[in-house]
Amino acid sequence: MPAPLGEMSESLEDYLEAIHLLREERGKARVVEIARHLGVKGPSVTGALAQLGRLGLVRHERYGGVDLTPEGASLAREILARHRKLARFLKEILGVVPDVAEREACRIEHAMSRETWSRLEEFLEGLFSRGEEAGV
Repeated sequence: MPAPLGEMSESLEDYLEAIHLLREERGKARVVEIARHLGVKGPSVTGALAQLGRLGLVRHERYGGVDLTPEGASLAREILARHRKLARFLKEILGVVPDVAEREACRIEHAMSRETWSRLEEFLEGLFSRGEEAGV
């Protein structure tokens, strides 16, 4: 059974997010692309993919592409949504410059419990919807 969000290492969450983004952008994810995206070496990617495979989150054939399982895709979407909402909050509400907001969102997204994230997400949804209603 896959590890729930918040029970995996930050690094494995980053790998899932990177695989999802690469598949979104390019239609596929390969070890070399994942390594480039995360700024790591190929053997690190291979090791992470093995761990994610044992968790039932990815499928990877040696020298082939990397696929997310349905559970992996769901978890990756959740991680990415968390990141995007946090980055938006930092940029639009706090006025943090975009590159700093992206880095900080990545750090924050891993540090919160599910309960804290759930409460913050409710707050942000209300905040963003009020801003959209006001034309912000």
